[in-house]
Amino acid sequence: MKRTVSLLFLAVLVLALGSCQSRTDLSEGSVILSVTDFDELPLLVSVGAGGPTQVGEITLQNFAKDPNGTTSDLQGIELRSYEVRYSRRDTGTRLPPPMVQSLFSLVPANGTATITNLQFLTLNQLLNPPLSDLATNGADRETGSQVIVLNVTMRFFGRTIAGDDIASDPASFTVEVVP
Repeated sequence: MKRTVSLLFLAVLVLALGSCQSRTDLSEGSVILSVTDFDELPLLVSVGAGGPTQVGEITLQNFAKDPNGTTSDLQGIELRSYEVRYSRRDTGTRLPPPMVQSLFSLVPANGTATITNLQFLTLNQLLNPPLSDLATNGADRETGSQVIVLNVTMRFFGRTIAGDDIASDPASFTVEVVP
């Protein structure tokens, strides 16, 4: 009986592991674009200082889905744009409008690219509610708080030189916005 249970457990484990689908099966192309590092992240942003607000450095890495396979220059990723979306970490529900900006850089196959001074809040976000409330009223009209805590989520989009569309997974950080 004990042997039958052990064999049954082993069979279930093999089936479960065999049916798992890895991230590499879900995206187009033979490479993955990943945000590997944020440096010089602002923890506090003042709307009174105006925009745009930037991240000091972001490192993007291009790596092969098959680490044992061969790569070529055709797997380099030409960055085209990035998207920034916001969510509230506090009790508020109003959000700044999302942002999409052009971006031109190359992340070589099996290499990295460092982007400096990348905007994550522009005047468009700072001049619209809820952030504009801080500048005009000194507090968020919805919550009454003098601090709006935002999760900032960035995604990067590009295309390999071979023509495959590539998008990074979202990468996030938190910032406090004050008057």
